[in-house]
Amino acid sequence: MSEGRFVIITGLSGAGKSEAVRAFEDMGFFCVDNLPPTLIPKFAELVAQSEGKINKIALVVDIRSREFFDRLSGTLDALEEMGVTYEILFLEASDEVLVRRFKETRRRHPLSAEGGVLDGIEEERRRLEEIRGRATRIIDTTALPPKQLRERIMNAFARAPQKERLDVVVVAFGFKHGVPMDADLVFDVRFLPNPHYVESLRPLTGDMEPVREYVFQSPVTRRFLQKLFDFMAFLLPHYVKEGKTQLVVGIGCTGGRHRSIAIADRLAGFLKERGYSVSVEYRDREVQDRLAE
Repeated sequence: MSEGRFVIITGLSGAGKSEAVRAFEDMGFFCVDNLPPTLIPKFAELVAQSEGKINKIALVVDIRSREFFDRLSGTLDALEEMGVTYEILFLEASDEVLVRRFKETRRRHPLSAEGGVLDGIEEERRRLEEIRGRATRIIDTTALPPKQLRERIMNAFARAPQKERLDVVVVAFGFKHGVPMDADLVFDVRFLPNPHYVESLRPLTGDMEPVREYVFQSPVTRRFLQKLFDFMAFLLPHYVKEGKTQLVVGIGCTGGRHRSIAIADRLAGFLKERGYSVSVEYRDREVQDRLAE
């Protein structure tokens, strides 16, 4: 598996694991859903015996395995003893969104046999806490459409893993819709000049030139960008040295429509110039468009 990938997909029920599996299948991964953790080491041995014919693996392991899931931590230790390099993709979402998804699909939560959906979600979070702490990548799907989830997964896993590689996701969001749960760093740009109060700019978004010009003409914005760039230039090499493979940077304004998008784009451009793999998401732009209709 030195030239391939061995990915374990896990996380909260309803957080998007099925969509994630489809993304991995599209990338040519050999996928297995709901594999009991106790069988993972044996599966890894079979893969090794394939002599490279199977070198991209994605296994879904979650709470559906019931009592077997509690043995996942020991299974991961066993993989490490075998010399198997693995990655853990952990998917999560807010309680409110998970409850809504279960109600929309009329599915029962795997742990809510004797209680409500929310009770099952809370119990699942408790049981997944240790595995979440061991995750290589955490993706919050609360406000992430399926298309963006697939794009983020493909950006992270389409290529062979490289040493000293850091994938950066810059997320523009609105504080009124909540902070991204998977953000490693969050910068609040609500102190910058707000295009919302300029009538001609209000219906536009931060990726449009009139809004950018308004935001970046401010001396405060230019000073902030200089300090932000200096900080990121200092910080990211240390993350790479420490072995971090993904960094989610949240840029938040009030609604996620103007300032956050403009700053996120400018930060992404700066990081790309320095050789980092960067993707940008406008988490709440569509939300604002719907509210404006």
